[in-house]
Amino acid sequence: MGRLPDPQVSFAEAELRAQGIVLDGTLKAISDFINAVKDLVDRVYRDLVRGLKRPSAGRDGMTASRVLRSFILYRIKNWDLRELRERIADGCTLRTFTDFGASPIPCHQTFNRSFNRITPETIRVINDAVVQAAVKLRLEDGNKLRVDTTVVQTDIHFPTDCTLLWDTVRVITRLVHRLQERVSLHTPFPDRTRRARRRSHEISRMTRTQRTRQQKAKYKDLLRIAQDVIEKARVVCVEAQAIKGLDPLEGIIVDVLCREILDFCGHGERVVSQTRRRVLNEEKVPVEDKLFSIFEPHTDLIVRGKTDKPVEFGHKLFLAESGAGLISEYRVLEGNPSDEGHVEPSLARHRALFGKAPRLYAGDRGFYTPDNVAQCGAEGVKLECIPFRGGGRSPEREAHQKSPAFKKGQRFRAGIEGTISVLFRGRGMKRCMSEGLERFEVFVGVAVLANNLMRIAALLSKRSARRKRKAA
Repeated sequence: MGRLPDPQVSFAEAELRAQGIVLDGTLKAISDFINAVKDLVDRVYRDLVRGLKRPSAGRDGMTASRVLRSFILYRIKNWDLRELRERIADGCTLRTFTDFGASPIPCHQTFNRSFNRITPETIRVINDAVVQAAVKLRLEDGNKLRVDTTVVQTDIHFPTDCTLLWDTVRVITRLVHRLQERVSLHTPFPDRTRRARRRSHEISRMTRTQRTRQQKAKYKDLLRIAQDVIEKARVVCVEAQAIKGLDPLEGIIVDVLCREILDFCGHGERVVSQTRRRVLNEEKVPVEDKLFSIFEPHTDLIVRGKTDKPVEFGHKLFLAESGAGLISEYRVLEGNPSDEGHVEPSLARHRALFGKAPRLYAGDRGFYTPDNVAQCGAEGVKLECIPFRGGGRSPEREAHQKSPAFKKGQRFRAGIEGTISVLFRGRGMKRCMSEGLERFEVFVGVAVLANNLMRIAALLSKRSARRKRKAA
């Protein structure tokens, strides 16, 4: 895995080159830019061989260059893995862009395994290197900065107590049955899924009047079922892990299944606890104590005051975009922090990246506080464009916000909304289908990387066109 590609050109590749088949302008600009920026491929290579004792031994895997280029193409085109594999296999230009050439294209599962080796830190370092390279090419001067926050959803259904309990019962039961197929167990484990499903459906279909009289009794029964399934599953896991003399491979599979069952038991106990507190004890459970999915336990509940979306489930994302349209910073936030806490860190980050503060700093009213305005002035920002939040503006603030420069700055700020729309609709960042917080961060980072590379390709194309016009 991660070996360097064979430099020898096949007859098929030589024939394609002879026929003049080349990349289109955007992909060629991105390919040339990746080749020009050093250490990008090396960084991916270190991730691919991470934890391997002899990375040069065994069957040939995807090279680091192929993994990086395929991952970027995957987000640029917003394809799924099967379509990515089929498109690369069928397209001469995509084979060229991804460095496969005339080599066989692996199955979509190989792409998935290779992508899953890449860490969030690697994607962050690559994004920083790309932005720094754009600065060296004078595509970006760092004079303007606009910021905003948005929400990227996790792949969960709308959480209710009854559906979370039902998820717990059915998933643990399914995993225990898989374990029983592997080893012979003496501990009985009755299947309670049918009764749990019925109780869940009965609760979800209750009218408001029925809830006042019947809800607690139904929930008590569903909680007993869930608690019983969790306790028996823990006993089954203890018995399975105590079995000796298993085949080594079979023993590994049994251990993995037991760890998975115990993980879901832990999540299930949290669901049982919060349901008992909320429904039976009529206690108001704090958001930080709630679990919204047993499959994506890292999911946060986000309330942003929008009428069309009262609540969202996922993670809040902070974005900072430069004047040339490059996303210079992205951060996956924990919980639902206020926007006003991001001004000072974003200014420090911009100074570290560009060596100076932006002349213009623009954000929406959520970023406004008197301290943030003062911080912008202390950092050397010439024009702060953050609308006042609340009433009672001073005459000086009123005059500042009515000035042509402030209004122009707010029009510039609105451009980040378009960037977020492109990330959602064009790069598929609206909903993360990957599992786990680490893969979530990689998913966001690669979408940002693909968007930055597309923007750099457009800027390079404009520069080339201007030079041609001048030469003519």
